[in-house]
Amino acid sequence: MDLILTYQWEIFIVAEVLSLAALLLFGVVRYLLNKRRQSLLFLLAFLVLLIFEALLAILIYRETGEISTFQIIITIFVIYACTFGIVDFMKLDRWMRQKIGVWRGVDLLTEKDYRIIKRNKDPKFIAKKYRWSAMVHFVVFVGVQAVFWVHGTDGLDEMLIYVTDLSWIEAGTAAESPYANETIYSISMVWGIVFIVDFIYSWSYTLSPSNSGV
Repeated sequence: MDLILTYQWEIFIVAEVLSLAALLLFGVVRYLLNKRRQSLLFLLAFLVLLIFEALLAILIYRETGEISTFQIIITIFVIYACTFGIVDFMKLDRWMRQKIGVWRGVDLLTEKDYRIIKRNKDPKFIAKKYRWSAMVHFVVFVGVQAVFWVHGTDGLDEMLIYVTDLSWIEAGTAAESPYANETIYSISMVWGIVFIVDFIYSWSYTLSPSNSGV
């Protein structure tokens, strides 16, 4: 157990690299080597690695009794893989079929794929997609922050004080914030900046539609 605690980040990074490799090998074996049944083994490997990462975070939490940056990062990765990661995997799969199809001299894309590619170049669709992702990010951000605040304050009355008096943000310390420790405070501050930038960027497609798409 001491070995796992010491090298937890290294284990996580290796697991992530292997996960990415598994997804790429899935495409290579399925579309380049044309071995569909064998390719499913790499998808299974990806799922096993994802479960392994979640169990690793739980194991370390049970051992230390603390919520650390490590657990939070893994939680974010797992949530991403189960939500936006599915959509991104479908994009990756479509991209691999497009590229490998060119190498093999065959068309691996379906009519549905071509409709999706065409739709993804429509400024109205792009704007709608980013509005949706912005709202999902908003709900997740508010929900996680609520959990952090519940963990770091003594109740609703104290939370309302932090909501009405934002001077704790300028103070720049966890001790004067609604967060339980410096780790959660630091992550929340960085996430807050990312959230604001992402929210503005996402809605910019509605306010000023782009003609570009993927």
